[in-house]
Amino acid sequence: MRECSGGGPQVLDWSIGNQTCKQVGSASICGQNSVCLDSTTRTGYNCKCKAGYDGNPYLQEGCRDINECTNSSPIHRHNCSGSSTCVNTMGHFLCSCPSGFDLNATANGCMRQHKSENHRSIIIVLGKPPSLVLNFILCELKRRMRHMKNIELRKQFFEQNGGGVLRQRLSGEGPSNVDVKIFTEEGMKKATNGYEASRILGQGGQGTVYKGILPDSSVVAIKKSRLGDSSQVEQFINEVLVLSQINHRNVVKLLGCCLETEVPLLVYEFVTNGTLFDHLDGSLFNSSLTWEHRLRIAIEVAGTLAYLHSSASIPVIHRDIKTANILLDENLTAKVADFGASKLIPMNKEQLTTMVQGTLGYLDPEYFTTGLLNEKSDVYSFGVVLMELLSGQKALCFERPEYSRHLVSYFSCATKEKRLNEIIDSQVMNEYNRREILEAALISVECTRLMGEERPRMKEVAAKLEGLRVSETKHQWSDRYTEPRVNEQLSYVETISAQGDMSSSGYASRM
Repeated sequence: MRECSGGGPQVLDWSIGNQTCKQVGSASICGQNSVCLDSTTRTGYNCKCKAGYDGNPYLQEGCRDINECTNSSPIHRHNCSGSSTCVNTMGHFLCSCPSGFDLNATANGCMRQHKSENHRSIIIVLGKPPSLVLNFILCELKRRMRHMKNIELRKQFFEQNGGGVLRQRLSGEGPSNVDVKIFTEEGMKKATNGYEASRILGQGGQGTVYKGILPDSSVVAIKKSRLGDSSQVEQFINEVLVLSQINHRNVVKLLGCCLETEVPLLVYEFVTNGTLFDHLDGSLFNSSLTWEHRLRIAIEVAGTLAYLHSSASIPVIHRDIKTANILLDENLTAKVADFGASKLIPMNKEQLTTMVQGTLGYLDPEYFTTGLLNEKSDVYSFGVVLMELLSGQKALCFERPEYSRHLVSYFSCATKEKRLNEIIDSQVMNEYNRREILEAALISVECTRLMGEERPRMKEVAAKLEGLRVSETKHQWSDRYTEPRVNEQLSYVETISAQGDMSSSGYASRM
């Protein structure tokens, strides 16, 4: 940035060529140990050194390894502690312990190995025949070799699961509201009773969630990613980084993670009452949500999204808001979950160009066609959730008649033709809440406008819904409701219905 005479500050913004990274392929000018990134402000691409490297990414050997062991920068310096020694490796570093000590992954310090069993064994073989002594020595050597192999394997998994990158980013500059605890592999096995099938809370495309019991008897949810999917590691790191920026009572709390296993594990607070999807679908719960419950849940989720967009230390776009990602506790308090697809938005940007990700039925059509992600994408998804709360029907269901298959188009059409009574859940509407429900329906239609600029912000939505709870007289949104926009919306939903699902749910595995 520089000051120009007679003017304000100017920012230099540039990119290479007019092709994306995918289009340019191996012909990009990015050097070794760098990555190609699509420009977020114009056509073309830029180059950036990989994590653990620094320098000029446009030179063939411009990105050089950062020696975290000697670097004094708080962003890049190692965090080995106690008697552990920093060992630099290409792109990251390891903490090494002297002979007779094991590395404590939680504190990156060293702890003395237990030797009582070895000494006892040596005493037992004294006076025994040489053949027995030889057998003992061979068994002891095998045991020690297995032990060392397990240590090396855990270190390998730690780096493979992004431990070095995650540790570097969490120890860097910037605010962090979550104390992320590092759990051991042994601790996770004990907590899940060896990943027993009876402990499974849910399964899906992203992996499996287990109920875990920690040594202090606290109950947690442990998410285990699928094997063999490298993209899961990136989402895992992303989720830890995003949740480390968030402290909100309606966001599921991340307690820590385990990096010593073949696939990374995330440990969350245990939310007891399933998902909003479970309650509306009736597949797991018989209890019927009243209108008061539904309105309060809508207010809590809207307030949470408003916080993420406007009040968090770094703005966050969730990117996969749906009923399956809203957990409910014993008091039916909403907890927004699964931040694996979320994006942190830099303060100087309002939108990002990303690979489209989300769930059919909830996916913002504008984001789907342009790849431009902004807070209005979450607004659209929330509008669909609000329609589900009002109707009790799924966002997308191919078992329904064609005219009602897509909830957004069905709901919008019913609103336009003034026949909302046909679609509103008969269990919740009565003569006393009719006005509130109809106004909530109009809010949901506003949120699902085809064009993002025509949708309200989540702050407005949260305030409007809160107003429904405390006042009978409301400003009608219907004067902004025009028929042509609805017709555009109806035709568009059909276009994206044939695409595949790109989503996860619940603790990132409830479906």
